[in-house]
Amino acid sequence: MLRLTLCLTVLILAPLFSLYAQENQSLTPIEDFTAFDTPNDMGSGISLTWRVSPNDREGVTYIIYASTMPDGPWKEQAQILSTLGFKSDAPQYFGVNESNKQWHFYELSKLKENKDDNNAKPIPNGTTTYFKLAVTDGVNTVESPGVSAKPYGNWFDTSKTNVLIFVIIFSCLIIFFISLARRNPNLFIRHIPGLDAIEETIGRATEMGKPILYLNGLLDMSSLSTIASTSILAKVARKVANYDSQIKVPCYDPIVMSVCQEVVKEAYIEAGRPDAFKEDNIFYITSDQFAYAAAVDGMIVRHKPAANFYMGYYFAEALLIAETGAATGAMQIAGTDAITQLPFFITTCDYTLMGEELYAASAYLSREPLQLGSLKGQDYSKAFIILMILIGSILNTIGFALIVNLFKTF
Repeated sequence: MLRLTLCLTVLILAPLFSLYAQENQSLTPIEDFTAFDTPNDMGSGISLTWRVSPNDREGVTYIIYASTMPDGPWKEQAQILSTLGFKSDAPQYFGVNESNKQWHFYELSKLKENKDDNNAKPIPNGTTTYFKLAVTDGVNTVESPGVSAKPYGNWFDTSKTNVLIFVIIFSCLIIFFISLARRNPNLFIRHIPGLDAIEETIGRATEMGKPILYLNGLLDMSSLSTIASTSILAKVARKVANYDSQIKVPCYDPIVMSVCQEVVKEAYIEAGRPDAFKEDNIFYITSDQFAYAAAVDGMIVRHKPAANFYMGYYFAEALLIAETGAATGAMQIAGTDAITQLPFFITTCDYTLMGEELYAASAYLSREPLQLGSLKGQDYSKAFIILMILIGSILNTIGFALIVNLFKTF
């Protein structure tokens, strides 16, 4: 019974003695407190670092003071719990070395007149500022010697070195394939059935003596999908001119209308038939979504075009227009990067270009070396990134974060 009582007493009192020992543990001097210009910034940040010490425990706080003069007056800038704020929390500055966990870190970009100052001013670029660090447990306080630093702007953000290297690699790939495409315009590109069917679609409309309808989507010329759509329009219009058929392009945006008029006109000139170009066939309807859809549906029902092309970005009107075209028996080819509208085009159109197939269409149809080489170079770059992701996932799973860190920072 006596032994049991002693054991229980020890178990109860041990945590209390441990807590008492921690509360009465003396504070040690702060080691290696330094201040320096924050790397990779525009010139207003100062980084403060100091070594992890036995002071780091619950109830202990670091206090940062700053001054514009070597001897003060010192003004409190921040309070940091001793268990927080490490170099490892800022890999963009210090990388991913394990030694970063042995150093505290705090970044200061503004100077306060007092700890409650809400209108702190940025540290002037090129001006020397002085700092002092104190550690306190609420009873005892230990201060470090003062240090100084001067912020200045950096020309190059070294944390983006990995981005620069990848840009150089991918650019070299693209330049290589452009050079290769100039020597061999027949570089392999995966067949896209929707693009292969363009000539058949236009030929069918010509045989039936009916017009071809071409839509550019509902975004303006700043959209990549609209730019890709007008590139495809140029190729389609040239074939239409060669077959002596008619193409109608109702537009949602007046700027897109002007661009399309020039694109189609140029296509007719290249085909040697400038006299067959009719500017009135490329026209502006309205910039209201469903009014535009209603007008296009009306055209489809009245003129019954034999071929409909829907290229660009679409919203809820996609199904309304495509279903009307399908009901009139038109052969339809769609292409969009709007993921939410792809199912509607797939179910109502004969062929659908999905996602990046829309962007690849211009190179696919023209075989122009600059576009073809860019497309091949981008494809190989994507394959490289996918391979790195797979390898990185495997290595990270077994505890090697080398490739993961490569995509974070150096």
